[in-house]
Amino acid sequence: MSIEFNAITKQFGSTRALDGVTLTLEPGRIYGLLGNNGAGKSTLLSILTDRQRPDSGTILIDGQPVQNNDSALHKVFLVGEQNFFPDDMKVKRAFQTMTYFYPDFDLERAQGLAQQFGLSLKKKIPALSTGYSSIFRLILGLSVNVPYVVFDEPVLGLDAQHRELFYRLLVERFMEQSNTFVISTHLIDEVAHLIDHTIILREGKVLRDAPTEDLVSTACALSGPAELVDQYVQGKKLLTSHSLGGLKTVILQDTLPQPLPAGLEQSAMRLQDYFISLQEAEDRKEERKDGIHGYES
Repeated sequence: MSIEFNAITKQFGSTRALDGVTLTLEPGRIYGLLGNNGAGKSTLLSILTDRQRPDSGTILIDGQPVQNNDSALHKVFLVGEQNFFPDDMKVKRAFQTMTYFYPDFDLERAQGLAQQFGLSLKKKIPALSTGYSSIFRLILGLSVNVPYVVFDEPVLGLDAQHRELFYRLLVERFMEQSNTFVISTHLIDEVAHLIDHTIILREGKVLRDAPTEDLVSTACALSGPAELVDQYVQGKKLLTSHSLGGLKTVILQDTLPQPLPAGLEQSAMRLQDYFISLQEAEDRKEERKDGIHGYES
């Protein structure tokens, strides 16, 4: 059982939103789908749920193609910004309606979660605030009982208390049923402790696809006097470098032998810092490439 993305490509005019994306999402994991704006995350998820069609490539859910295949599509549920319920429908009726489309939808759980979040069942869906619209959709995702649940920017408009409640409920749900969850978000620090596998997209391509612990454990931050840092990192794979006065901090895609020379300090890598450093490193590559092309032209 898995979701397989096989060489997915999607073009919008002159923009290639996805460029040969190949991934496998295995069961019983919480994935983080990360990327800057325009990286292709939402397009990929839209193709996964057959709301858009790829120009080339295929997606298989448990071995079945998703295009025009209700059997495959009923195994995945996307929690996004769109509302597919009638404008005059109330929250309570929407929960009941979900049981027609997803027979295993846990209506009792949904109503209980609404109480926990303070969501009124009598409210019409279009009348909900941005935060409570997000909460309504999160409750659907936490109650739907399908093998694969995808959250696209799930905590839009939520305050800190409700965000923390969602993350806790997500972990509880995962522990109960071991569904496969995918969280696509810009709030990397908030979800880093949840996701055990990280996928990073950049300009429509897969930049990283690895267990989260593998990514952060093979990189580190090194700081100290600039001259000493420069000497020590020679020959090592450098992602980013920042100087302030006579001090310098570098991010290395490398592990360092211990102990370090006096004056140098190593710190553990957070996923968000790794993501930012990786993006900066890619930016510099593109700048150098553009510079070379500009010179040749």
